[in-house]
Amino acid sequence: MEPMSLLSIFVLSVFIGFEVVSKVSSTLHTPLMSGANAIHGIILVGAIVVAGQAENMGILIFALVAVLLSTINLVGGFVVTDRMLEMFAGRKTGAPQGGKR
Repeated sequence: MEPMSLLSIFVLSVFIGFEVVSKVSSTLHTPLMSGANAIHGIILVGAIVVAGQAENMGILIFALVAVLLSTINLVGGFVVTDRMLEMFAGRKTGAPQGGKR
């Protein structure tokens, strides 16, 4: 593919992604983030495959950068999802901590 076509696809995907995510209600953000984490896992596998088959030093560098960035995005997504799920969990019952009943 030509670079201009790839750039056009990238820009259109950014607009479509922004519109889709902005229309999702806040209660569905956690499942959406979990789905996005799965997609980032696929991107990580693809970047590893490309890095393993790279014959050019430039392609290898781009693939390794893709592996690094997708790993950071994947791990960060799971950390944020975990924190969001903790917010939905009920409070632990225990001794009251002062204040009024």
